[in-house]
Amino acid sequence: MKFSAKLFFLITACCLLTAVLTGCSTTSDRRLEPQTILKFSDIPIPIGLKPLPQTSYSFENAGIRVAVLKYQGRANIDQLINFYKEQMPMYNWNLINIIEYGQRLLNFERENETCIITMEVAGFWNEGALVTISLGPKSQNLAKKAKTPVK
Repeated sequence: MKFSAKLFFLITACCLLTAVLTGCSTTSDRRLEPQTILKFSDIPIPIGLKPLPQTSYSFENAGIRVAVLKYQGRANIDQLINFYKEQMPMYNWNLINIIEYGQRLLNFERENETCIITMEVAGFWNEGALVTISLGPKSQNLAKKAKTPVK
């Protein structure tokens, strides 16, 4: 009986050591790639982030888009920041600023719209991320649309 307990302990220790050495590599050494199926074709989402449709919404009418899209998955926050800093300009979005206060906010804009991407750590061991994309028209564009007479 003592032999099998020692053998069990030895096998368990070897399995744990193998898992630590091979299966727990950091995600900071790999580059995030964009998904091919997107809610909006001009706002990239990294592969590995899954949509949270129960907490998301979008509206599009007469060229005006309003959305709050939420995604969650295994991703490093620094990788996400780099992803959006690289990818958004490819879709004609200009980075305005980055705000860090626990969460990370990246503010982008272009001619008629603004996009705020919020990132926060999520998950049991802080291995995941929650990404919220808020999209809407710039405020001066709303005022212009409101002044346009309805025909």
